[in-house]
Amino acid sequence: MAEIYTLARPYAEAVFQLAEDSGDFASWSDALAALSAVVSNEDVAALMSNPAIDDATLADAIIDIASDDIHDRARNLVRVLADNGRLVLAPAVAQLYEANLAERENRVDVHVCSAADLSDTQQSALTEAIEKRLSRKVQLSFERDESVIGGAVIRAGDLVIDGSLSAQLERMRQSLTH
Repeated sequence: MAEIYTLARPYAEAVFQLAEDSGDFASWSDALAALSAVVSNEDVAALMSNPAIDDATLADAIIDIASDDIHDRARNLVRVLADNGRLVLAPAVAQLYEANLAERENRVDVHVCSAADLSDTQQSALTEAIEKRLSRKVQLSFERDESVIGGAVIRAGDLVIDGSLSAQLERMRQSLTH
């Protein structure tokens, strides 16, 4: 998995530089999301793994499928990825691009998993506390998972804050058995 990101990083950085030079971050986000969706499709993945299909034909097919959602510069990216046998990297390129964009915007996407839905007041307080701790703008997404039992698990990139009751019970169990 790490190898995929290692291979995708130069493409993501090049695309990010193009977006920065043109100031057109949103259209690149949209184009990369569309390209990622196309190459993740099972039928397209089968085409990509077919050795009888040459790179140019494959690139043209993907461009045709995504034509409404990608601009000319993104079409060039498709051709470069195809020529280098790297179309499979498109989802990782999109992910790395979005991470670079979040860094530039001093923003972090935070996922909160809790046993119960959080009220608007709780969401606002949680957003404020996380923004203060991380010194960044926070974009929260929520998931309800009853296995958490109580509390919440907060994920922001590599940072995980597990304040769930299930984790507390597990820590207690471990301390009693050792």
